[in-house]
Amino acid sequence: MNRVITNAQRKLCNQNVNRARMLISCPDQPGIVAAVSRFLHEHGANIVQSDQYTMDPAGGMFFIRIEFDLNELDRRLEPLELDFQEVVADKFQMTWSIHRASKKKRLAVFVSKEDHCLLELLWQWQAGDLDAEIAMVISNHPDMRELVESFDIPYHHIPVTSETKPEAERKQLEVIGDQADTIVLARYMQILSPVFIERYPNKVINIHHSFLPAFIGGKPYAQAYNRGVKIIGATAHYVTEELDGGPIIEQDVQRVSHRDDVESLKRIGRHIERIVLARAVAWHVEDRILVHQNKTVVFN
Repeated sequence: MNRVITNAQRKLCNQNVNRARMLISCPDQPGIVAAVSRFLHEHGANIVQSDQYTMDPAGGMFFIRIEFDLNELDRRLEPLELDFQEVVADKFQMTWSIHRASKKKRLAVFVSKEDHCLLELLWQWQAGDLDAEIAMVISNHPDMRELVESFDIPYHHIPVTSETKPEAERKQLEVIGDQADTIVLARYMQILSPVFIERYPNKVINIHHSFLPAFIGGKPYAQAYNRGVKIIGATAHYVTEELDGGPIIEQDVQRVSHRDDVESLKRIGRHIERIVLARAVAWHVEDRILVHQNKTVVFN
């Protein structure tokens, strides 16, 4: 099942050829925006969008995301980056990066047996609403092979047990190779090792129910039902060595009542999970997230 590329999507692709996104974080001080804007203007770039945030005007951190167009971007980007480091970045002690909008991020989606988060990503990708390429789906179960391959996406079944986990991760990394730069855990019910996580710093996105850490372990929705919760939700975050403790990208909640049984809570939870994960992935692939310590600044 191939995506149908619409005229609007073709037009967007043409616009993105000369578009880049700049992400900057640095200590806050006067003159940052003026210096960056002046630099881009002097190099012939046209700023089409700019978002900024300061943690504390008196000595805090400053964050900015700028989208700009520059004719013949492929040829002119490298010298622009070299000049920016020397003229602006060193002066303001910036941590910065520039990303070409036309260079789509490539996703490796990990999944176990629940399909709701995976399906949301596939549907948005097929519709052209997810500005990325899904390079492959990797699963520790064979259940979703037919579904995934109907989208003409490679499916890799790599079983995982406590005894075979190191070997399984070696195979996963081998399969991914240089075909993907971002890992999405779409209800993948295995914990990644520190060795795996180190390969993709702030590039592994996970989704979990927002009962954590209140309801840890098996059957969280049954635990929540027994406690009579009135709000359920989901959290998408970058994965770090601290279990479910990485920088939070997006969260959402929905009110529930005594009328909702365990199955109803699960159904509502699945809906929230799929939407929250899709938002987080979309913001990541559009370079809208800056990570500072264990928090994120999301220009959405």
